[in-house]
Amino acid sequence: MTGRLEGKVALITGTASGMGRAAAVRFAQEGALVIGCDLSEEGNRETVELVAEAGAKMTGMAPVDLGDPDAARAWVEESAAVHGRIDVVFNNASAPRFAPLPDMTVEDWRYAMRNELDLVFYVTKFAWPHLAERGGVVISTASTSAYLATPGQGFAAHCAAKGGVLAFSRQVASDGAPYGIRAVTISPGAIKTPVVDRNYLSKNPGAEQQLIDRSLIANRMGTPEDVASLAVFAASDEAGYLTGVDLLIDGGMTAL
Repeated sequence: MTGRLEGKVALITGTASGMGRAAAVRFAQEGALVIGCDLSEEGNRETVELVAEAGAKMTGMAPVDLGDPDAARAWVEESAAVHGRIDVVFNNASAPRFAPLPDMTVEDWRYAMRNELDLVFYVTKFAWPHLAERGGVVISTASTSAYLATPGQGFAAHCAAKGGVLAFSRQVASDGAPYGIRAVTISPGAIKTPVVDRNYLSKNPGAEQQLIDRSLIANRMGTPEDVASLAVFAASDEAGYLTGVDLLIDGGMTAL
């Protein structure tokens, strides 16, 4: 039995941990030829090893700073040369900065735009000619923060950047339609990644339960594997009539 992504060349960004790592493993298990990148050499190397342990293969490249347009272009072109084409781009990498609005510096704002929105544009732009050759899929990670404010967390730049990812992806779907390119976003809610655990949950006692209480799934937060499963579907031919939309995976948070 072949995998759902058998033979598809998939570029995944931010593969050193969390959702990017889970996606790399799942995509590879489903038969995709995965090429991943991250700033972290150690984390990316660990992901390549995990993919191998799962009985699959992945090409890992690091460090790659996708917020630098020249570096993004070089990575995309090097990736395209590995297997001679690109079928799927999963723009997962993201690095936010949080600060209360009165305290947020111009540098904080620009950092968030560079590392949450600009890099999505760069990778998509440079992958475009390859995707257009045969029709492809662009998946970009947005967030429920594009819909919901979170009191007291300093999410202004993060909300703006992820809102930009949503709007950008809709236009990608429109511009890509004549070439057979599909484009969707995935908006995770409360996902328990190592970064979230380390930088937020561990520093705020009771925060995990508060997030669980904000959703309709009463017993847990989301996992990177939940998001990876949705990304596999979006990238597969099963989703061939799906484009220009945002796929919320938030345990029902935005329904409340």
